[in-house]
Amino acid sequence: MKTHTLITQQELPISLELAWDFFSSPANLNKITPKDMSFEIKTKLDGEMYAGMLIDYTVKPLLNIPMAWTTEITHIKKGEYFIDEQRFGPYKLWHHEHHFEKTDKGVLMTDKLLYGLSFGVIGNALNSLFISKRIQEIFDFRYDKLNELFPK
Repeated sequence: MKTHTLITQQELPISLELAWDFFSSPANLNKITPKDMSFEIKTKLDGEMYAGMLIDYTVKPLLNIPMAWTTEITHIKKGEYFIDEQRFGPYKLWHHEHHFEKTDKGVLMTDKLLYGLSFGVIGNALNSLFISKRIQEIFDFRYDKLNELFPK
C-alpha cells in the first residue's frame, strides 16, 4: 500500500480557545464539508470529544455513492492537537492530525492527512485519476468556508 500525504495550513483571526472549541466539536464537521457529500453524523454527540471516542457517519465522497464511515479520536492534547483515524470506511489507512498554534494574528491550524487505498496498483491509479483531487477539493472547500465563518 502506498501512503499519500496532504498537509494544509490556515491562519484564522480567532483565539486558540475558539478554534479548539469549534474544531474539537464533531458536530461542526457538517458546516465545513461540501453539501454534495451528504455528510451525516449518525452518532449521538454529548459533551466534549475524548480519546477513544467513535463517531459514525454516512458520506457520499464520490459518484454520489453512500458509504458508512467510522472514525476514532485516538489522541488529544487539549488546545494543541487531536488525531482521528478511520476504523471502518473507504480507505485502507486514514490518519488525520489537527494541530493548533497561537500566533500574533490568531491561530495557525495545520492538518496532516495520511491515507492509503486498497487494491494496490488499481487503488494508486484511482488516487491519481480522481481521489487525490477530490480530497484536495474538500480541503479547499473547508479553507474557503472557514474564511467565510471567521472573516479577517
